[in-house]
Amino acid sequence: MPLTDDIQRFTELSARLTGFPAADLAATGLVEVYREVAAGELGAERYERLLREFRDPRGPSTATLAIGLSAEARSVTYLWYTGSWPGPPPRLVSSRAYAEGLVWKAAGLAAPAAAPGGYGSWAGGSGR
Repeated sequence: MPLTDDIQRFTELSARLTGFPAADLAATGLVEVYREVAAGELGAERYERLLREFRDPRGPSTATLAIGLSAEARSVTYLWYTGSWPGPPPRLVSSRAYAEGLVWKAAGLAAPAAAPGGYGSWAGGSGR
């Protein structure tokens, strides 16, 4: 993926919000997909404001971005951890996004039903 300024800014913001290194986020292969989802869902003005506030040293701290008043920051964080955009109802980006959700990495688990063999593969045992 070419590293444009927008992708780099989104990756840096995402790393601050999630607590995961930018390299780990890039390894999911979903940075560009999530950037497009966030920009589309937030709209150009809100998306740019979020990136601008992040870059401004006088802007909100990471804690304020993630927990405080910024619904945009919470939405981006939710996207990375769950692979879904929040809302009623949440919109799953893709099955790959679900499997790459940071919630599973943070818990040290594989996403249920996303392991090789698919749902129920653990029940077959060896040799079946």
